[in-house]
Amino acid sequence: MTRGTTNPNRLRRMDRWLGHAHGTALRGAPPAPLAVDLGYGAAPWTAVELLERLRRVRPDVRVAGVEIDPERVAAALPYERGGLSFVRGGFELPLPGGERPLLIRAANVLRQYPEDRVRDVWERLCGRLAPGGLLVEGTCDELGRRHVWVALGPEGPRTVTFAARLGGPGGLGAPSDLAERLPKALIHRNVPGEPVHRFLRDFDRAWATAAPYAPLGARQRWVAAVRALAAAGWPLADDVRRWRQGEVTVRWAALAPRD
Repeated sequence: MTRGTTNPNRLRRMDRWLGHAHGTALRGAPPAPLAVDLGYGAAPWTAVELLERLRRVRPDVRVAGVEIDPERVAAALPYERGGLSFVRGGFELPLPGGERPLLIRAANVLRQYPEDRVRDVWERLCGRLAPGGLLVEGTCDELGRRHVWVALGPEGPRTVTFAARLGGPGGLGAPSDLAERLPKALIHRNVPGEPVHRFLRDFDRAWATAAPYAPLGARQRWVAAVRALAAAGWPLADDVRRWRQGEVTVRWAALAPRD
């Protein structure tokens, strides 16, 4: 069981990215595709918000909130409505009829597990996906200002996305501020010699070099820094439209831990 910490709008950055990255699959899916909010916590806000945001892309999408704590499930049941349900369970995803979801979101779930459990959990959850499905697993701070997640398909991890609030109170000081929100598969690998450490080092250097853009705003500085990463050869999987949102997505192979 997770700590259960949750806040309204905490996962807005991940949800916004999902609507973009998985929107084509959602729109092309059979009727009433299913998404799962795994480990939604002590309150059901994230599941409610996921339904609302995905329905902007696919109006008939359904969301199932899955929690291992029976008290949390009981507390969420009054929020059920058409297309939104809550069930007790864990990584086995005990969905009615063994249904396979098109999307599984597991935010702030694996932080408490040992690193050597992550691959098994990833494989188990990916094995439950419907054809064309996506698993997103990551970590964010309590207010959703800083977030890092891994996107996986049935074949395994594909990308890592770094997302942050860039300006204002609680805004980003440097890209390496995101290190404390790395998902479990990467957080212990932020040490010299590991690819994710080199990426964050290069990102900080690019951020410092882009300081002349700061008077134009943190967003312009972020975009300039990300352009420098691309020029340096980092395999980015998105474009300036996402960078302006305070995001950058990198191919998993470039950041994967060295075994």
